[in-house]
Order: sequence, then C-alpha cells, then structure tokens
Amino acid sequence: MPDSDANQPSRFRRALGAVGRAALLPVRGAGYLVRSGKAHQHFFLPVLNGALGDQLAARYDPRAIRMSFRRGGHDVAVADLRLSEPHQKTVVFIHGLMGDELIWQTGFQDAPGSRRYGPRLAEEANIRALYVRFNSGLHLSENGRELSRLLTELVITYPDAIGELVLVGHSMGGLIIRSAGYYAALDARLREELGEREGAAPALGEELPNSASANSPFFIPHSSLSATSTSWLAHLRSVFLLGTPNDGSWLEQNSHLTARLLNRINLFPTRFLSKALNQRSNGIKDLRYSILVDEDWQDAHANDLTPPRTPVPPLPGVRYHILIGAWLRTSRPVALREYFGDGLVGQGSARGHATFGDEATLPAGASVRTAVFSQQHHGGLLTHPEVFQYLKHWA
Repeated sequence: MPDSDANQPSRFRRALGAVGRAALLPVRGAGYLVRSGKAHQHFFLPVLNGALGDQLAARYDPRAIRMSFRRGGHDVAVADLRLSEPHQKTVVFIHGLMGDELIWQTGFQDAPGSRRYGPRLAEEANIRALYVRFNSGLHLSENGRELSRLLTELVITYPDAIGELVLVGHSMGGLIIRSAGYYAALDARLREELGEREGAAPALGEELPNSASANSPFFIPHSSLSATSTSWLAHLRSVFLLGTPNDGSWLEQNSHLTARLLNRINLFPTRFLSKALNQRSNGIKDLRYSILVDEDWQDAHANDLTPPRTPVPPLPGVRYHILIGAWLRTSRPVALREYFGDGLVGQGSARGHATFGDEATLPAGASVRTAVFSQQHHGGLLTHPEVFQYLKHWA
C-alpha cells in the first residue's frame, strides 16, 4: 500500500467522525441559541412594547418603556448626561419598531470588535452621539410629542454644549422625528400668536397661560408640551431617514384590509381572527398611512380604507436625507422592486412623494437628497458600509 494511502483515515473512522459530528449538532445548535438569546435578551422589552406597548402603558405596567436617553443599557435623565464639550455637533439616533438603542452600536453577528454607526461617527467625525429608546407600541404622535419635549429639555439643560443638532431615524424612528418637528413647529406658532395677542411671547421655560392655550386654534388637547418646545428647532440642521415609510407601510395596509375582510365574512372563526389581528399596537396601526398627528387617529373615520391624514411638511432650513434600500435585483420588474422596496418599506413610500416629492413646495432653506442602496434589505441599512460613509460625509 502506498504511504499516502496509509496516512489516510479509514472509511470506518471517517464514517464514525461524521456520525459524531451529526450527534453533536443539536448540542451545538442549543449552545448557539443560548448564546444568541443572551446576546439578544435586551430585545425582549422592545419587542413586547412594539407589539403591545400601548396596552402596557394604559395599565401602567412596569414593563412599558418610557422614552429616555440611554447609556450603558440604562435610562439616563437629561441632567445626568453631563455634556461638557462646548458647541459640539450632536447626533441623536432613534430606532424603529421593536428596536432599541443598541442597533446603532453593535450586533450579535457582527465581527468581533466591530462598531456600528454611532460609536464610529463619534470617533471618526468628532461628533457627540446620543441614543433614545421609546415605546414603539404607542401612537406615532404620542412619541413625537415626547421626543420634542425630550429634545427641548436637552437644549435648555445644555445651552452651551449643543451645537448643530442632527437627527437620524430608522424606519418608525424617522416618523417619530417628523412628528416631533410638527409639534415643535406647532408650538412655535402658538408662542407667536400669544406674543402678538399679549405683547410678548412667554419666556423660554415659562408655561403658557392655560386660558390662552385653551382658546387658541393651535392648542393641543392633553399635550405634555410646554411653551419651551420650540427651542431645539433652532439647533436642527439635518434629518436622516433610513428606510422610513413616509407614505405608509404596505405590510400594515394589507393587515388592515385582511382584518376588515375577515370581519365582514362575519363567521365565528373569521371574527375571532379579525379580533386577534386587531390586537396589534397603535404604533403598528399608525404605520398604515404614517399617521403623525393626534387628530387623525382620533377621527371617527380613522379606520376607513382612506383615513384622514394631516400633511406634515418638511421644516424650513433643514436638510433631509432619504436613504432607501433596494432589496430585489435590478432584473426584476420595476413595479415589483418599487412595491417591495427593502422588503418591509416600499421605495415610493420611503421617497415620500406626498411630502418631499415637489421641490417647489419646500419651505425656505429646506432641501431633500435621496440615495438608494442596491440589494439592501430593511435591517441592512443599519450595517451597510456605504450608508455609514454617507452619514459621515453629510452629517
């Protein structure tokens, strides 16, 4: 027998080794699941809140997430951020549905030692990175008002530390940013009206008079906003919308239509399925047509096939960057690629034709820039090296 054959393991040994490896697969698989579960256990609350967060908040369940800045896996009060670097550009990252702040920092399957957009931008572009976590099961407008309040508190607490303000939102997070801008601008108009009526606008930090607020056409019922809510707009320079369904989500539109059809069939099984489907959170339901204003979801026709939708235009003087993922290959039909977009958000909706489509109607100083990243799915927009380079260049 040749020496080379003598050094080869026998067929029996090879077969025995294969059997041994096959026998260990369940153990290895279980170990992987345990490691993955530990690495992703921080997602449990965000996922629960995305699915049922409105119900948790309604009954004051301690598992309901309260919007807050986050650091080291914990909520951080604005006063405890201890920002000291003067006039530093500050980038605030806002996650999407069922996400949390860690999606901007690291991932379980990322290469060892790798970092995502937040830490890399802080180091390579010398910016201040802040992260917000919120209950994505609440109405978009509820989170929008709370984000506006939080940003107001930030710039009031650190008037010398906050330079230019940049907001980066992924998916639902981009809608929360737009809603926050709407309510901040609304509050600014209220302050102007009160100033004209009474001779001087309330000072920064001063509460609006209740009587004047209630009689104003710009009054926001049950709003937690105070008269200080406009101050952060003076710092805002850029908004980045990554995979944001600006004109609504085709997935939620299909879910809404399915629930209506099941209910119309009016049999016990279909009514049961329709009721179960309708238990999804208000935040998810608002994604159908990206409802950003309280009055729209409070309207009696909110569940119609074509519900009311208050326009939320771009803010004056702000640069908007719309980053879109194109999941399907270019060989697919254009209509199909437009509809499915990044797999979760259609390209037409991400472009926001109803909001950003007409440059002639943009307010003074506002601009819109769109970038499409081919063969990228919805989550891939959080890790794509070209997306990072885009953020680094334009942020």
